[in-house]
Amino acid sequence: MSDAPPQPRTMPSVAEATSAATVTAKQGKEPPVPPVKSGKTVVRPGDRIFSGLAVGSGTFIVFLIGAVAFFLLWRAIPSLRNNEENFLTFRGSWETDNTAAMHFGILDLLQVTVFVSIIALIIAMPIALGIAIFLTEYSPKRLAAPLAYVIDLLAAVPSIVYGLWGIYVLSPAIAPVALWLNENLSWIPIFADGDIDIRAGGTIFTGGIVLAVMILPIIAAVTREVFMQTPRTNIEAALALGATRWEMVRTTIIPFGKSGYISGSMLGLGRALGETIALLLILSSTPGFFGWSVFDSGKTFATQIASSAPEFNNNLEAGAYIAAGLVLFVLTFIVNSFARAIIAGKKA
Repeated sequence: MSDAPPQPRTMPSVAEATSAATVTAKQGKEPPVPPVKSGKTVVRPGDRIFSGLAVGSGTFIVFLIGAVAFFLLWRAIPSLRNNEENFLTFRGSWETDNTAAMHFGILDLLQVTVFVSIIALIIAMPIALGIAIFLTEYSPKRLAAPLAYVIDLLAAVPSIVYGLWGIYVLSPAIAPVALWLNENLSWIPIFADGDIDIRAGGTIFTGGIVLAVMILPIIAAVTREVFMQTPRTNIEAALALGATRWEMVRTTIIPFGKSGYISGSMLGLGRALGETIALLLILSSTPGFFGWSVFDSGKTFATQIASSAPEFNNNLEAGAYIAAGLVLFVLTFIVNSFARAIIAGKKA
């Protein structure tokens, strides 16, 4: 036997590989063919069903909104044709009994609706932001969940309960504050004398505070959930660089959750614009014109429609109030579109 070391194996050349393939073919065997990857995606029946349901749901919502807008417009046009006043600028009392010559307009309704909703938003937004920051960063973990649950329960309280609480409990309690603001800050237009006795309590000041309490859980819940999604690495990085807890919240959590905070605020504003029963109980109906004071009273779109609905005698009379509902519908749509534009700008 030879003690020569084994020769290293070498890779076959192209000619040798071709020759081996030819011999294999002559022996009746075909060379193995590598699998070819297909560019087509396998679509299972479950995927088709889910995709159809998703597309159908989105289409249905768009169709439903369009149907509501069409109904409001269809029912409002005949009444608007019989209106003797300018629908957008008339501020007097509504007279719809004589359907041949009707008198109605939405200027005061629009002003009161927007003003009381903005007052509620100004009060609720900073409080909701503070609640969200406290629950996510400062509250002990064992207390955060129960506190969040209690705050969320505010959204489950019926509107009529808020209205009764506002007129019988809140109004007498805040009367001294309202009087002080009117006596000392009346040179500011929003604190000037209104068209109703402040002690009576049926003012936009009271209604705005009640609305703020009603929309507070909506804004706080959305903001809290968005703040909780802040990447932990960003928080730890800020703290590692020497930031205090408040500096970390201000530079990391608030910028990350700003779009969610705005979204929650716009959801709350949408709730405030359409609120009916609570404001119907609180706001007093007065014959005067709205003067942009928190101590004025008046009617919103929703309260005007709700208070007069039992007296609708025919389609034309109902159409006048449906026209007001159409304006409220458009106003809500504009607010939501504005919010989406703000959010898109923040993301960009």
